[in-house]
Amino acid sequence: MKIPEKAQLIRIFIGESDQWQGKPLYEAIILKARENGIAGATMLRGLMGYGAASRIHTAKILRLSEDLPIVVEIVDGEDKIAGFLPEIQAMVQDGLITVENVRVLQYRSGKDEDAV
Repeated sequence: MKIPEKAQLIRIFIGESDQWQGKPLYEAIILKARENGIAGATMLRGLMGYGAASRIHTAKILRLSEDLPIVVEIVDGEDKIAGFLPEIQAMVQDGLITVENVRVLQYRSGKDEDAV
């Protein structure tokens, strides 16, 4: 798969306990991205954060949270991202979605794809 040097990055800020059709929202988003042929997606689990409601979510021992902050990052060309955004917006009920332009320096799997 090729990805243009001028690409876009979607960043989705949600909570660990957020759900979509019976599964964790972050998992549903990543599976949907793969289903749509998006170049790459990663889920990052935060140790502390807050969002629109200003409620602190933290992994500190004294205040154990089962709703830690999650960030899902998705990268691909502008056309693919534009086509995928409506699906993301439908899935994310509470959270923040950002899009920014990025420059892709390298995108490869490490496997010799010509030696098939």
